[in-house]
Amino acid sequence: MAATRTFSIIKPDATRRNLTGAITKKLEDAGLRVVASKRIHMTRDQAEGFYAVHKERPFYNDLCTFMTSGPVVVQVLEGENAVLRNREVMGATNPADAAEGIIRPRRSVQDDGAGVGAAPAGRGGGRGGGAGAAPAPLPTGAATGERDQER
Repeated sequence: MAATRTFSIIKPDATRRNLTGAITKKLEDAGLRVVASKRIHMTRDQAEGFYAVHKERPFYNDLCTFMTSGPVVVQVLEGENAVLRNREVMGATNPADAAEGIIRPRRSVQDDGAGVGAAPAGRGGGRGGGAGAAPAPLPTGAATGERDQER
């Protein structure tokens, strides 16, 4: 199988807790290579545009507020079946459903267990949604399908 690329975000709760290196190491230990990485502070306009697909959902405002609450680290990851591998390392959105040794339950301070986001698997067009600070469990994902590329 050809190497693929996917987009991932290390979210404000994890960067605030200085977990960027630990999360990146976990991704690299799983066979993913970081081919690009940048620490940014999303503007409200960027967050609203990025998560526009969720504009009508009840968590949209809280998500945008959370994603602009501090710096995030955006990364392009590369490896065999990168989207699936990234999702496996992150674990289930609901910490109660998560396997041992994955990122979400150990890395998040949020009820929904997200400290990271990933590109949606098998989804073209439209933007995925990242888990944010809303009280209800939120869908994961943080990129458009065209960002997942075969290499």
